[in-house]
Amino acid sequence: MRAQDAPTAEQPTIRLNGVALQPDPAGVLLWPARRTLIVADLHLEKGSNYTRHGAGPLPPHDSTATLDRLAAALDRHRPDTVICLGDSFHDPGGPQRLDAAEGERLRALTARAHWIWIAGNHDPDPSPAFGGEVMQEHCAGGLVFRHIARTDALPAGEVSGHYHPKAKVRVRGRTLRRSCFVHDGRRLVLPAFGAYTGGLNVRDPAFQSLFAARFRVHVLGTQSVYGFSGDRLLS
Repeated sequence: MRAQDAPTAEQPTIRLNGVALQPDPAGVLLWPARRTLIVADLHLEKGSNYTRHGAGPLPPHDSTATLDRLAAALDRHRPDTVICLGDSFHDPGGPQRLDAAEGERLRALTARAHWIWIAGNHDPDPSPAFGGEVMQEHCAGGLVFRHIARTDALPAGEVSGHYHPKAKVRVRGRTLRRSCFVHDGRRLVLPAFGAYTGGLNVRDPAFQSLFAARFRVHVLGTQSVYGFSGDRLLS
């Protein structure tokens, strides 16, 4: 996607409960005022899980690819704090299946920042063996970080993952489907970061229960993110 295809600037700011956040084309969310990097749904060891359960072989290097991208994001932004919004491993046995060399690499990454693992539905009890601290949710500076958005109360500054949002847009005669951030000023859902993660169209009814009628997405491009209003999206 090229810059002239999109209606917004290349480095947009999302205002969530009055807090300025920056969506990054790598699929991470930045909180510059707190030098914090937020990422969702790494799904490490998804490939080995599928092979183990006979769901069809997947190439075995998904964890390596995901950690490569995560390390690159840390190198670029040098955060003081990293928040992983759950489903960091694809299943509870994932930490035991992670290759020893990749395990050491993950420990080296968590040592570079104050690292917070949020529990997810795939990894309800994240292992502390790789460093960092484990929480069910985390509150800071007017924001609350959790894995799955809550529908039992009106959110104020909720940041979550879980849904793997994707947007389908028509741009310059082409139909594109890309991972995206989706937000409405009250809550924000991050795209999945992992190598083998699928996605759910933000026009799906699952999102209608979460967001106001007027919401926006920021779609991931190669070097930039591109903003679209919800009414421009395709089902």
